[in-house]
Amino acid sequence: MIRKAFLYGLIFALPLFLASCGDDDLKKADAVASSKKVNVARDRTLGVDIIYSDSARVKAQGYAPVLDKVTPANAAIYQEMPKGVKIDFYNENGQIDGNLVCDYAIRKDQELKTEFRKNVVVKSAKGDTFSSEELIWDEQKKIFYSNQRVFVKGVDGNVGNGINFKAPQDFSTYEMETGSGELNMKEGVAP
Repeated sequence: MIRKAFLYGLIFALPLFLASCGDDDLKKADAVASSKKVNVARDRTLGVDIIYSDSARVKAQGYAPVLDKVTPANAAIYQEMPKGVKIDFYNENGQIDGNLVCDYAIRKDQELKTEFRKNVVVKSAKGDTFSSEELIWDEQKKIFYSNQRVFVKGVDGNVGNGINFKAPQDFSTYEMETGSGELNMKEGVAP
């Protein structure tokens, strides 16, 4: 009996509650929503070749199927590559000696940093392969780093992974924390 009374009371009160929501409340909600909107200018370029040089020598050449230059009204400009990027690295002789591919990238112009995300794979000049869900390139410090787990497969068959990854931009060496892996040891070699 109490349940029926509660149910009837709820059914009776619901239309009264809904009727109490007037047009003024909806206008206020719309005004609040409008004040939270951000004005952004977006310029899209398709099929972009990007060349990175230092001291008049090409060090890298990249290709992005889509490049968006984003200019927020009240924030720093950035470049977004929502369809990913492929970059070839060049040695002193002008030959390709490594590459980087990923499914998404964003370059923060003011910070001089590029974040490579989603299926990031780097092959170094030595033939080592580095993979992660995120690698960040700091142009000023000339390093790559990540707080995400990075997997390394050496040309010698060694494999490892760890977090807090850091490497010079040529990936000639690297360091990471909380690592694990498998090393191939040559038999008969004294330490």
